[in-house]
Amino acid sequence: MIKQSTALLTLLLSAGLLQAQNSAKSGATPDINKMIADAVSKGGASSSSIALKDPVAIVNGEKISKADLEKSFNEAVGANGVNPASLTADQKMQGYNQILDGMIIEKLVDKQAADVKVSQDEVDAQLAKIKQQFPSQDVFESEMKKSGLTMDQFVANLKRSIRQTKWMQTQVQGKDGVTEADAKAFYDANTKEFANPDLVKASHILFRLPPDATPEQAKAAEKKAKAAIVRANSGEDFAKLASELSEEPGAAQRGGDLGYFPKDKMVPEFADAAFAQKAGSVSATPVKTKFGYHVIKVTEKKPAGTASFDEAKQQIIAFLQAQKRRQIFKGVIQDLKQGAKIENNLPAPMTPPATVK
Repeated sequence: MIKQSTALLTLLLSAGLLQAQNSAKSGATPDINKMIADAVSKGGASSSSIALKDPVAIVNGEKISKADLEKSFNEAVGANGVNPASLTADQKMQGYNQILDGMIIEKLVDKQAADVKVSQDEVDAQLAKIKQQFPSQDVFESEMKKSGLTMDQFVANLKRSIRQTKWMQTQVQGKDGVTEADAKAFYDANTKEFANPDLVKASHILFRLPPDATPEQAKAAEKKAKAAIVRANSGEDFAKLASELSEEPGAAQRGGDLGYFPKDKMVPEFADAAFAQKAGSVSATPVKTKFGYHVIKVTEKKPAGTASFDEAKQQIIAFLQAQKRRQIFKGVIQDLKQGAKIENNLPAPMTPPATVK
């Protein structure tokens, strides 16, 4: 199965909370994931705490406290499975600067979006999408509790996120058009980028196992997987079965669909089983990985080759639109910063990281 985090912070950010989202869109801040990856690869050196001024910034008279910055930083790093104490002082400072820039942007955007209307239906729909990323309501509530949020706080954050996102969308509307000629020119200039290895399109049903699963837990999960195979082979719709049975976050929303993937994008046990199956078949026995037991349905196989323009056109248009939006967002954020009174009390990192392009 493709590796993915179910941490609440990650899901909030993917849902559109602007603290991280807009910092990336602005093109003005470093990539905290790269910083974390560098820290992990280098082993990181245990560092003492960094002395920060309080407040760390003042935006149009509104303070951002040292405590809020440290909390946001620790959550962002922790969501990537890294202990903040393992980072060097310079790595921490890089992260602090990125997170603070995002917090400043959020305050600026929030002020602009203050009058944007958000209906309860919009909040409910977004909340439902987020909950679908969790195996159950209990798991969702547990993750929310770990994050230190109450349901009221969560919903308030979500509503603010929707309001900010709607405002940002108004800044892009009508400006991100991409023609077929634009897409064709990009394809012709980058044809080699559309070469694909062998691909499989598959769906799966996952019965999860914790890392410290007992033999009894493993046996119970395997039994459920075998029962699902029987139901799938008896003619029941696989997508409906996945929505009903799978314990993978988001399975109910996607019906277990994983789309097309090359062999090296999945854990070996899953990839070996999927690529060995015939198109249209369901795995004869449950496939065990570190995530649990999987029931796999392979729906299509594509041999290695280069996608035609017609096959790649929609993907290219979406990519070029995203590029345009990033440039528009970058300009919007720069204008907001230039028109604001911002006092940033953080020292710059010793080694400036690369900016997001």
